[in-house]
Amino acid sequence: VQLQASGGGLVQAGGSLRLSCAASGRAFSSYTMAWFRQPPGKDREFVAAISGSGASTYYADSVKARFTISRDNAKNTVYLQMNSLKPEDTAVYYCAAPITDIGVPRTKWAYKYWGQGTQVTVSS
Repeated sequence: VQLQASGGGLVQAGGSLRLSCAASGRAFSSYTMAWFRQPPGKDREFVAAISGSGASTYYADSVKARFTISRDNAKNTVYLQMNSLKPEDTAVYYCAAPITDIGVPRTKWAYKYWGQGTQVTVSS
């Protein structure tokens, strides 16, 4: 499985960005996809996940009502729309795919495949 993330950048607080992650290598629509982030000097943390069909989504409390995860199975792509960005959202953002097609895991240990990361910087 190969994952290619894009869309990061520098934005002012209150602004928006949309991240994309293109996947290849297996049946995309069968698997959950997720976004994680790693702030400077901190561990990688869960941001959002979406089931294979797109019917179920999960968010970290810190991003609920501001971020939206979605997917386009025809394009093998998952998105993360980030609105009302805050300086504390500054991090490297990673898309990830799990080992199995069971459930919608929200822990990094369940994910085997990772994109290269894209930097998001929010200035105050």
